[in-house]
Amino acid sequence: MSEKHAVTQQPIADLIARRWSGRAIAADQPVSQEHLLALLEAARWAPSCFGDEPWRYLVWDRFSDPEGWQRAFECLSAGNQPWVKNAPILLLAVATPNFGHNGQPNRWAQHDVGAANENICLQAMDLGLVAHQMGGFDADKAKAAFAIPADHQCMAMIAIGHPAPADSLSGELRERELAPRKRKPLDQIVFRGDWGHPFQA
Repeated sequence: MSEKHAVTQQPIADLIARRWSGRAIAADQPVSQEHLLALLEAARWAPSCFGDEPWRYLVWDRFSDPEGWQRAFECLSAGNQPWVKNAPILLLAVATPNFGHNGQPNRWAQHDVGAANENICLQAMDLGLVAHQMGGFDADKAKAAFAIPADHQCMAMIAIGHPAPADSLSGELRERELAPRKRKPLDQIVFRGDWGHPFQA
């Protein structure tokens, strides 16, 4: 895998500039227990409202639990399955709905799970792994298959593995893997003061 370093408007931390959601994953390389634990530990240290840590993760390893992995794989959309089939690890990030200290609804839970997921992605990049978050999966099917409480929210599936050459993909997937990375300019996403007033450095 050739790293796709972002072309940024301003210098940023190298780890952030190198982070991207690759799809080319080596089918024959397991993720070590040491690396998997490092990813989950990174998630554990994400910030959260009241320190509530509303994230929960289900983990499936294609090498040690092929049956469980296959059931998780079958929850994915048809568009994701062709490349995810090579991923040795699948995670499902779930948000708990209520604060632990008072039982009240936690409207920040989804935000905090996103922060934990980003920690996983950055830690994966630091370890030389691919981590790709996906919204393309059937949350209801996952809840039924894995006894997830009905009031919890399935936020993202994450495919994790070792990078492979882009040539391991075909057609549109290969094109997307090789396409330049793009982001909206700052003045389209950041406002100074009132909404809609572009931020101009």
